Amino acid sequence: MKQTDKTNISERVKEFIDTVQVGTNCKIVLVSPDDIPYIWENVQPHLEAMEPHSEGELAPEDFYEAIHNGEMQLWLAVEGKELLASMVTQIVTYPRKTILRIISIGGDDMEKWIGYIPRIEDWALSMGCTSLECWGRKGWLKVLKDWKCSYHIITKDLTSRMH
Repeated sequence: MKQTDKTNISERVKEFIDTVQVGTNCKIVLVSPDDIPYIWENVQPHLEAMEPHSEGELAPEDFYEAIHNGEMQLWLAVEGKELLASMVTQIVTYPRKTILRIISIGGDDMEKWIGYIPRIEDWALSMGCTSLECWGRKGWLKVLKDWKCSYHIITKDLTSRMH
């Protein structure tokens, strides 16, 4: 990949989702699993930035395999050839409902792409999901104003007790 081409996304878009003209040419795209190898080195820093805010459930290399085999989805916010943000989602089927879980979001210039969440909601509905769920810090509630905190995840690390 050429150094000047930051995403290689123009030729590699599976599904063009939406564009909003608000002084920007930002687009959101759902990447085909077959195209992950071509853009991974550009996406990986966004996913690495999420690691310190997690409990160690997933590392970027875990996302790679799950996205590549279709278990998870990779969304990108791009403006021209600049990659602004990356998001990983997963469709989760519970016994009584199906949801789209947002597992990771990382990037810059949030004001350019956060308005696309309703388009992702539309996609989730088209996939049979009845709600969204987000793994994230409490600060997301300030940004995702029409979301609610349904419950907290309380964890305890047991590795110190392992022999």
